[in-house]
Amino acid sequence: MEPDNSGMYILLSNLYAASGRWPDVSKMRLQMRDKGVKKVPGHSWLEAQNKIHTFTVGDCFHPERDKIYAFLEEMYLKMKHEGYLSSTKMVLHDVDEEEKEHMLKYHSEKLAVAYGVLSIPPGRPIRVIKNLRICEDCHNAIKYISKIVKRLIILRDNHRFHHFEGGSCSCGDYW
Repeated sequence: MEPDNSGMYILLSNLYAASGRWPDVSKMRLQMRDKGVKKVPGHSWLEAQNKIHTFTVGDCFHPERDKIYAFLEEMYLKMKHEGYLSSTKMVLHDVDEEEKEHMLKYHSEKLAVAYGVLSIPPGRPIRVIKNLRICEDCHNAIKYISKIVKRLIILRDNHRFHHFEGGSCSCGDYW
C-alpha cells in the first residue's frame, strides 16, 4: 500500500521494533533506502525577537546552541528532582536505556521551548509549532518545564494545540 508514503514504512518498522524484531527493522530501513523513500524529519519553530527560529532533533546549527543545551541540562536536573522520568519505551532502537534517554533529550520541541524560555520575556507565552505529533516524552517534559519556569507554553503539533501551564496540559494528556 502506498509504496512512496514513508509513514507506512515507519509504521511497520515501529511495529517490528516494538516487538523486538530488529532484523526486520533493518530490512525495512534498507527497503526505504533502496526505494528512495525518505522519512519527513521532525522540526519545530517559534518566533522570538522578530525572527523565526527552526530546530531539528539534536540541532547543532543554532547560533545560541551552547546556551540552549546548557539550559536543558539544568532543566533536566530540576525536572528529575520534581519526579520526571524519561519515556524511553518510545525509543524504538536497539540501544541501552542510557542511550535512549540521551536520544530523547534534544528533540526539536524541547530545543524550541528552551530557546523560548531564554529569549521571550517573562509574562509572554511561548508559542512553538511542530510539524509532526509531539511524542509522549516531550509532552511530559514540557509539562514539567512549564511548572518549573512558571510560563505558559503553547505547542501546536499536527493534531492539536497543547497549552502547558503549571505542570499540566489542556489536552488532559490525551493527544
